[in-house]
Parts: sequence; C-alpha cells; structure tokens
Amino acid sequence: MTMKLILFDVDGTLVDSQHMICAAMTQAYAAQGLVCPAPEAVRAIIGLSLPHAFQQLSLGQDHPIDGLVAAYKDTFSTMRAAGVWKAALYPGAAAALATLRQREDVVLGIATGKSRRGVAAMVEQHGWDDIFVTVQTSDTSPSKPHPDMVLSAMRETGVTPENTVMIGDTAFDMQMGRAAGANAIGVAWGYHPVADLHDAGAHAVVDDFAALDPALTRLWSETSVASSSAKARADHA
Repeated sequence: MTMKLILFDVDGTLVDSQHMICAAMTQAYAAQGLVCPAPEAVRAIIGLSLPHAFQQLSLGQDHPIDGLVAAYKDTFSTMRAAGVWKAALYPGAAAALATLRQREDVVLGIATGKSRRGVAAMVEQHGWDDIFVTVQTSDTSPSKPHPDMVLSAMRETGVTPENTVMIGDTAFDMQMGRAAGANAIGVAWGYHPVADLHDAGAHAVVDDFAALDPALTRLWSETSVASSSAKARADHA
C-alpha cells in the first residue's frame, strides 16, 4: 500500500478567519499610529508569515515591521484570552477531514503561515487533536511560497513528492507545493482568485469540499499512470 500525504493550509482553506485577521491588523497598525491597508489588501497577504505579510503591505513605506508583528501577536493573544477568537469552519470541512482520516493509505498534515500557538488554538477549538500527523508552521520554516514546509512534512512522514498534495486557497500554497515537487489543489472559496491559483500551478481547483475526494482520486490516478509510463520507458531504454 502506497501512503499518501495530504497537507492543508488553514486560513481561507479550513477556516474562515479573515474578519479576525483584519481586526487584528487594524489594531496592530493603530498601535503604531498607522492606518491599516484596505481589507482586500489584507486578504491578499493571508497565508504569508507575519514579517513577510507586513513587508508586502508596507512596500514603499518606512513602516516598523517588528513593531507591527509584535502588536499583531499581542492583539491575537488578547483575543484568545478573552474568548473572542472564533474562526468558523467552511461548510464540509469537518466531514471531508473525517472521511480522509478513515483511509488507511492517507496521512493528514498542516502547512500554514500561522504560528504553532495559533494552530494549537484552532486544533483545540475544533477537537482535531488526533487528526494531523505533521504540523508545519512559520515558527520553524521560511514563509510561503518557500517549499520548506512541504519538504519537512514529507521527511517526517516518509511520503514521496508524487504522493503528496498541498491543498490551499492562495497562489502561495500552489507555488509552495509545486516547488517541493508535490501536487497542488486549490480551493475556490478562499482569499485568492481562482485564476491566480491556476496561474500558480494548481493541478485542479475545487468549488466545495464535496469535490475534493473525487479530485484527489483523479489526481493520484493520473500520477500513477504517468509513473507507470515513465517506468516502462526507462525499462525499454
């Protein structure tokens, strides 16, 4: 049995956290005496690690990146302590994870720009303690689209690139997966336009979680055929 690894992004893929992120961004900028960029600009950088996100938002401006990062983290800590931080699951997310978890040939993981503390809070909120066998975060890896998170997850699980799939809502996720030699599936309900996902190399883009399992089946079937064809050509070379 060939093991397969499915890596999920978090924000914009499993949970809709844009309102909390925009609120924290607004407070972080206010703490530095600055005006927060427009919500659409904030949504465009969701998925990047915090320093890279603020650098993107501050292009051409002399903003205190370290101060913004610290203020954002303080804001989120306050939100969690007050019980305000609640990110809703996208429809079908829980059922899709439950179905995939039952497969004997699949292991699940996370690859996110969130901190490990942020992931731990989400896992606790949704009761996912025993679902993800590998968790890759911005605490230990470079920001997306650098492939380190996917490469690290593959090393931890022993799954090969052709049997690994990165699932996410941003071009950063697609680029990260492809750069690691893995497959990439985009989701249409997140924070980047579908066209951007295709342009970034998505092998497929699904409109809802119900379409994910069929998309995975098609992808791995195509991968298996391509691998068999390559082996046959090598054998006859």
